[in-house]
Amino acid sequence: MGRLDGKVIVLTAAAQGIGRAAALAFAREGAKVIATNINESKLQELEEYPGIQIRTLDVTKKKQIDQFANEIERLDVLFNVAGFVHHGTILDCEEKDWDFSMNLNVRSMYLMIKAFLPKMLAQKSGNIINMSSVASSIKGVLNRCVYSATKAAVIGLTKSVATDFIQQGIRCNCVCPGTVDTPSLQERIQARPNPEEVYLLF
Repeated sequence: MGRLDGKVIVLTAAAQGIGRAAALAFAREGAKVIATNINESKLQELEEYPGIQIRTLDVTKKKQIDQFANEIERLDVLFNVAGFVHHGTILDCEEKDWDFSMNLNVRSMYLMIKAFLPKMLAQKSGNIINMSSVASSIKGVLNRCVYSATKAAVIGLTKSVATDFIQQGIRCNCVCPGTVDTPSLQERIQARPNPEEVYLLF
């Protein structure tokens, strides 16, 4: 018997990193996990694990999200993990970089919550978890201008949803990790001119 037997959990960005680790942990505890990601080939690696069902999803596309939500009868947990880390100061951030980061890091959570929250309200229970970061309103981090702005917005969104719906049985929290060794981190390190020196900073 697992601690999450019978629970239905929807995750975004489940193909690698924190999302993948969370999907596997939830499944080990007996949950039925619906793992989503835009990268279908990476996502397929999760199919071999009991309790995990995969679904390709672009969380920046409202139509895809709404269609996905219509397919789900009920869920207990929505874990919004999808995000992108832009490196640089405000002077390094072009409008397209700002728009992309806001779209993936913040708007996607707005779309997912808005699509799935009515189901939770109907069943009078539900848990929403949003991935934020210590690089947010918690503290300033070097070369994380737009990323920190998006993650501060996630904290604000989370507090708002939590306050608005706690009386209806909905909990909404965010996770604010520091640096985590993920494929995304390794890609960012290798993209730097001096990856070996950068790696030592961690």
